[in-house]
Amino acid sequence: MIRDRIAGALRAVLPLLAFTALPLAAQSMDDLNIQLHGYATQGFLYTNHNSWNGTDSASGSAQWTEAVVNVSAQPESKLRIGVQARYFLLGDYGDSITLDWAQIDYRANEKFGVRAGKVKTPTGLWNETQDIDPAQMWALLPQSIYQIASRDSLLDHFGGVVYGAISLGERSKIEYRGFGGTRIISGSDSVFQPLRDAGMSVPNGIRGPVYGGALHWQTPLSGLMVGASEDVERPAGEILVGPMQGTISSGRVVSPDFFAKYERGRIMAAAEYDRTPVQSTIQLTGLPAIPDPTDYRAFYLMASYKVSSKLSAGAYYSSFINRRAAVSSSRFQKDWTVAGRYDFNSFLYAKAEQHFIDGTAVGFNASDNPDLQPATRMTILKLGVSF
Repeated sequence: MIRDRIAGALRAVLPLLAFTALPLAAQSMDDLNIQLHGYATQGFLYTNHNSWNGTDSASGSAQWTEAVVNVSAQPESKLRIGVQARYFLLGDYGDSITLDWAQIDYRANEKFGVRAGKVKTPTGLWNETQDIDPAQMWALLPQSIYQIASRDSLLDHFGGVVYGAISLGERSKIEYRGFGGTRIISGSDSVFQPLRDAGMSVPNGIRGPVYGGALHWQTPLSGLMVGASEDVERPAGEILVGPMQGTISSGRVVSPDFFAKYERGRIMAAAEYDRTPVQSTIQLTGLPAIPDPTDYRAFYLMASYKVSSKLSAGAYYSSFINRRAAVSSSRFQKDWTVAGRYDFNSFLYAKAEQHFIDGTAVGFNASDNPDLQPATRMTILKLGVSF
């Protein structure tokens, strides 16, 4: 089944690459330096009572499948063209092939480069790499910030990114990113699940301008990077409540993010803090406006250790709270996680995680859990193959 899904992803990607590379058709295939990479994963989930993210995990569920294929070409030393497609199924979410990114990347030198197309949004510590499961120690990145059911919406935007690095001496440099364009959040995204539970829908999703930037300081202390990013958006879209139509919109949303990572030898440690205050308004035709303010605050602390060339182990603590929500278990979530990864060879790997979760703010929906409990224990097993 995974092989069929990879084939489906390839059918989606290859025509896109061919279209993008039309002006370069006069060059030979060798000159284009075409590369094909990807991976496929299959997960198994078990929770002690609450079902997670639309799966039947309370009974044990294998409804978590992913297949990613990317194709790139480098017709010139400074120019790279690439696309990536993804098949994703997680319970009620996905079961479709989407385009992760499709971009042209021109890197003039270390100090300046530019990407254009559907590009990854360079916010936070892991957003630019959260689509590369083989490179991650974790089966799930901290869900307080990197929610798996919203990855399609949060990973990228339509527009561009400028990037580069400025040396501060032999042992230090500043890496910068600046970005702008349009973000589209699909109507099926998990972020709208509370609205769906209340009988509302956002059929065409929401969209709006997005811009921001990020700085990563590679400090003189070997292995230590500290950084910050900021994302500014103004999303809006159509909303339906039964037969009534209206709009959902927000003012200017500013999301600051601060992070740090330390890597030395076999040790990795990281931390991140993010805040997203949103002043949303629902306006139904002929009715007064309904304010829906939120103030999301999230952070995590993580560490991992490479026990041997094949075995890694780690743990993290992840916290999420909506400061504007009523006091209940659905207002917050705290997740203690222990994890392990074993690489059988350079292509095949397995991951295992145990989550100790208090609160139901992320991934636990009332529509899936008529008797929603305030605490959950979740076991994850994941097998992956990369090429």
